[in-house]
Amino acid sequence: MASREIALEILGTGEHVPSQRIDSQEFDRSFGKAPGWTFERTGVRVRGFAPDGENVVAMGVAAARHALQSAGVDGASLDAIIAVGSVPAQAIPCTAVLLQQQLGLSLSGIPAFDINATCLGFLAALDLVAQGIATGRYRAVLIVASERPSLGMRKGDSSTAGLFGDGAGAVVVGAARNGGAALLASHFQTFSAGAQFCRLRAGGTDINPHKDTDAFLDATFFEMRGRPMYRMASERMPGFLDTLLARAGLDRDGVNVWVPHQASGHAIRHMREALGLQTGNFVDTLETHGNQVSASMPVALHHALQTQRIKTGSVVALLGTGAGLSFGGAVLRF
Repeated sequence: MASREIALEILGTGEHVPSQRIDSQEFDRSFGKAPGWTFERTGVRVRGFAPDGENVVAMGVAAARHALQSAGVDGASLDAIIAVGSVPAQAIPCTAVLLQQQLGLSLSGIPAFDINATCLGFLAALDLVAQGIATGRYRAVLIVASERPSLGMRKGDSSTAGLFGDGAGAVVVGAARNGGAALLASHFQTFSAGAQFCRLRAGGTDINPHKDTDAFLDATFFEMRGRPMYRMASERMPGFLDTLLARAGLDRDGVNVWVPHQASGHAIRHMREALGLQTGNFVDTLETHGNQVSASMPVALHHALQTQRIKTGSVVALLGTGAGLSFGGAVLRF
């Protein structure tokens, strides 16, 4: 049964590309491989590498300003600021508070909070904002996804170091100005049987840096078991997608543009082929950005809008997986 649609609109989008970029051939040399080896395995040709002056907050602020300008929205009129990301700028206070401060809104009183759903953070925030719009609580909300995964990569780990990229994306979501714009459906699932497939163990309270500094430092590096994670995602994604589309009252042919999480070249190619989707309506920014974790989806959405692949009336499906193992999707009409 199709769910009741919520009249909302993507009012504006923006991104920040780090000032430094790293070509995949630099990883080839680092790993002692032939030129093209990293690109062939990851699908990433070049990605952002944020220097120390471009931390998570600085990148997020740049993307946020871009999105607010695109939306024609004054930051002081926002009803909330939501930061999403796999690893925050610091533990306390949250990244959204620091974004509010750096946006010049420190005395505005605008609620600011974080959501951590790793790669699905933007979708989780979008779903939450939709409920606030439906009840009249929200009119315009800024969602900012900013990631710096380069700090958590082991240099010798060829399965991860050449895949991920730094960067930020931001979206202003609001009550629909265009009468047809709406969230048609959303859907989320988590299978904690895959909790150990993708993790970063440090940063919480389980590993005490005062007790064992070496153990803590080792836990600050990202760990991924790609094969079992990919296998589990592949098995469950078709059924997940069927449920999402059923809630939207659509079949696959009813979707004009697909915006997936940019997990890896292999994962994107398999998703497209397994689901029978055409290349032309499948947004792929992986080659020039890498896997930007939570920023991947809003950045890909931004590029689709900037290149006019998404037009008024387009039906767009946003779809992805995240650590957990979690699945998330949303169907929007623009």
